[in-house]
Amino acid sequence: MLLPVAFFAVFFAWPVVSIVERGLRPEGRWELGRFGETLSRPDILDVLWFTLWQALASTALTLLVALPGAYVLARFDFPGKRILRAVVTVPFVLPTVMVGTAFLALVGRRGLLDELWGVRLDTGVWAILLAHVFFNYAVVVRTVGGLWAQLDPRQEEAARVLGASRWTAWRTVTLPALGPAVAAAALMVFLFTASSFGIVQILGGPAYSTLETEIYRQTADRLQLSTAAVLTLVQFAAVGTVLAVHARTVRRRETALRLVPPERAARRPRGAGQWALLGAVLLSVALLIVAPLGVLVERSLATPSGYGLDYFRALRHVDGTGTFLVPLTDTIVNSLQYALAATGIAVLVGGLAAAALTRRAGRLVRGFDALLMLPLGVSAVTVGFGFLITLDEPPLDLRASWILVPLAQALVGVPFVVRTMLPVLRAVDERLREAAAVLGASPWRAWREVDLPLVRRALLIAAGFAFAVSLGEFGATVFIARPDNPTLPVAVARLLNRPGELNYGQAMALSTILMVVCAVSLLLLERLRTDRTSGEF
Repeated sequence: MLLPVAFFAVFFAWPVVSIVERGLRPEGRWELGRFGETLSRPDILDVLWFTLWQALASTALTLLVALPGAYVLARFDFPGKRILRAVVTVPFVLPTVMVGTAFLALVGRRGLLDELWGVRLDTGVWAILLAHVFFNYAVVVRTVGGLWAQLDPRQEEAARVLGASRWTAWRTVTLPALGPAVAAAALMVFLFTASSFGIVQILGGPAYSTLETEIYRQTADRLQLSTAAVLTLVQFAAVGTVLAVHARTVRRRETALRLVPPERAARRPRGAGQWALLGAVLLSVALLIVAPLGVLVERSLATPSGYGLDYFRALRHVDGTGTFLVPLTDTIVNSLQYALAATGIAVLVGGLAAAALTRRAGRLVRGFDALLMLPLGVSAVTVGFGFLITLDEPPLDLRASWILVPLAQALVGVPFVVRTMLPVLRAVDERLREAAAVLGASPWRAWREVDLPLVRRALLIAAGFAFAVSLGEFGATVFIARPDNPTLPVAVARLLNRPGELNYGQAMALSTILMVVCAVSLLLLERLRTDRTSGEF
């Protein structure tokens, strides 16, 4: 646990504490009366209520829509399965500002639905909820489906042989085994939607505001650091409470599971019901995921003179206003380099943390399990500003170093590594490790020979998630990325903030490139995942 603890202490706790101290202790003494003043304001209470109920609604809707997709991708074998899995993951790496823009073009004024049927959803909260489903669909599919694909189907079949109905067998055998993974996915979706920024900023407008958007408004627009500090602590306390309850309830349901290679559990759909389920999942993916992505591609090609590649060609030129010091095509290389470095850091730190948590060594370790998730629920604005004011002096003067961006991105990637690997690691039967130890294997060799073959697939999924979130991270990166080394999401956001058709078209072109890079990366990951042994697990 030493490296994970040190990593979070230096690159998360220190920046957040520094920001809070500047807001609540401006002249050397604490001004705790700011809590009562801030939390008694009606506008702040409205923000807190909206943040809570929209996060709960978004989480429930995401689980309702995505769990059938997780089942289909875990249990069914059909042509195009790897492509479908990559497609549903693409939205997760898009910058949230780009997700909001895509849905605005789809369901807003003069959007696709408005032009075809006169339907608009941007006047209420439905556009925000659907955009959250679009963004978080992959979280449920990857987290729950990763474990579901390795559950031995013979356990459920045995219950059927003993007289249980299909529903009873699933409810009493499969669902309890999936419980920790479902809870982990729901937790991540809740944290992401509770701290939603770009989506609410674009689709919510002045009518809707979450804690994240309010912290940004109080910090960047009004320079009210005291109000932002209070809201940050409220967010911190709420997230900590949710994580503590999650850790306590999930731990009670953990059991050793019989795991098999995914190809043994997957089979072609059989019967009208299974084919209908596959068709329903494909239809939902087409409407909720492919349609918004298609809008991005269409807008990137729609030039004033007709459809063409003019916006893509314009990316090769250096911007004349000084906003970008390099051609926008360089942002692609920058993003890939940063994402690879962040993935390495996240897998190392998250893998060590997951291995430590598997040992169940007391309350301290269990508490650290909850703390690992805090970066997903604490304002990225706070972390970004914190990096600027804390990591600018020796011995950690990193403001001029390229590593600062991957460090910030890895903070978001580590929780995904832990949450993806932990259910599988804890599902490994402890007797296998004990048998290896009895036969003379050292702890390192026992982990290499017993744990690693079982968690290799989860490790690849975790690495893919870390790479994806690093590639699309925006909240903290926007404050620390240098003008000569911007990332794709930062470049997209800056282009969207500038008027003119050319800037908007270039933003769409960069978003399309980001989408393609993500899809290619995920397809390569899928090929790696199929290169595994077929022996008994």
